[in-house]
Amino acid sequence: MNISEVLKLAFDAIWAHKLRSFLTLLGMIVAVATFMIVLSVLQGFNAYVDEKIAGIGSNSFTVRRFSFDDFKDTDTIAAAQRRNPELTFEDRDFIRDHAQLIDKIGAKAGNVGREVKHDSDSISTVQIIGSEPIIAEIEKRDIAEGRYFSAPENDNSVRVAYIGMDVAKKFFPRGGALGQEITISGIPYRIIGVQTAKGTVFGQPQDNFVELPIKTFGAAFGGLRNNRAPYFVVTSKNDKVFNDAVEEVRTLMRIKRKLAQDEKDNFGILTPDAITGIRDRILGQTFLVIILVPSIALIVGAIVIMNIMLVAVTERTREIGIRKSLGARQADILKQFLFEASTLASIGGLIGLIIAELAGYIITAVFLQTKIPVWAAILSIVFSGGVGVLAGLYPAWKAARLDPIEALRTE
Repeated sequence: MNISEVLKLAFDAIWAHKLRSFLTLLGMIVAVATFMIVLSVLQGFNAYVDEKIAGIGSNSFTVRRFSFDDFKDTDTIAAAQRRNPELTFEDRDFIRDHAQLIDKIGAKAGNVGREVKHDSDSISTVQIIGSEPIIAEIEKRDIAEGRYFSAPENDNSVRVAYIGMDVAKKFFPRGGALGQEITISGIPYRIIGVQTAKGTVFGQPQDNFVELPIKTFGAAFGGLRNNRAPYFVVTSKNDKVFNDAVEEVRTLMRIKRKLAQDEKDNFGILTPDAITGIRDRILGQTFLVIILVPSIALIVGAIVIMNIMLVAVTERTREIGIRKSLGARQADILKQFLFEASTLASIGGLIGLIIAELAGYIITAVFLQTKIPVWAAILSIVFSGGVGVLAGLYPAWKAARLDPIEALRTE
């Protein structure tokens, strides 16, 4: 008996009991769909971290008042607040003037929620960000219209604004945002640029912001009193010297702040590796917990398939006897039932994969970009078929061992 005949018999048997076959597949469908949804969300989150959070560039990092370790618990946070002074433009200048391995450094402040108005329209809780002009080069801003602000505009605290696409579409749905005025806390700003839309992440819009020159921001919101700047974005000259550049900046900050050799850093340096390391630790722990749900569903599905195949053997005992009397070997009977179990499980895996793909479109639309790797999709079908083989092994062996004479006598 060739493979095509075995597959035809398997599909005929499945099709003859459509409802029973579907109910049999539920465990497998739930297992594969759950696993693939979880995997696609994790892959999407990993891609987001790599490309967005850690990905201003592979050779970029930030210098902040606090490090990740400062947020372990409330006592640690309180101690860090007492120990770590705020960053200043003098810190930025010291790094820029003495570092040999960095390419660019720029200061940023922001994420202050404010209401923004244009004529009679308004948007509540818009992110207000202050940046130095060089940030556009460091963060490789994708400008849809106009331009980013210039150094003279920053030096003179000119009231100009670079806005996100959500703000532009809300106030100027027909276009023409450039040169228009928006008002923040009663102060007018002239729009000089609009950023290309970035979409949403975790359901949060990435285009609902207004960016101002950092000195304009400080004058308006008092965020830079006493010459303070919240954090710096730094790039190394190239990828090869990235780690050395990070250590160079760390050393310069310690020298600037006159820290003794045994004193802990009173600032934080955030690198892409630090972010991805925390991500991997968190997801590594949660993935093991999350994977238990589809694993349980997979075991239940395998048990159901085995039970249904045992029922099928009992129902088709006479058919088995006839086939054996006509010359079918034990291997043929074994192959027939194994293929039937494997085909049944593979169909369940395919349906689960389709459900996961559809769920992925919904999750992408409202939450986070999902991503199902091709290798995972293929592996899910192959693995489902393998589970079917294991589940059908005992029923197939039982069918192959039936005595043809006794099987023919079965009513």
